[in-house]
Amino acid sequence: MLTEYIQKAMRLAHYEIIEDEGHTGGGDSGFQGVWGKAKTLEKCRDELREALEEWIVFKLKNNIELPVIEDIDVNIVEHIIYMSQKLA
Repeated sequence: MLTEYIQKAMRLAHYEIIEDEGHTGGGDSGFQGVWGKAKTLEKCRDELREALEEWIVFKLKNNIELPVIEDIDVNIVEHIIYMSQKLA
């Protein structure tokens, strides 16, 4: 599920050539702070994927909600089960 989530997030990314620097930049508005920049589009995608993975880990570790992408929800939901029976 996580791999599919990352793949779908990468498909939402937008790339542009940064002419002043001769680089390609890429990011997605749904993932604030996730950005890649490199000399080639392929390297930019690699950097963006790495940044996205780190962003996901940070969000999950800190219990910060991640956006749902095409019905894929990787947010951790804790289920607490209360037992009302007394042990004899």
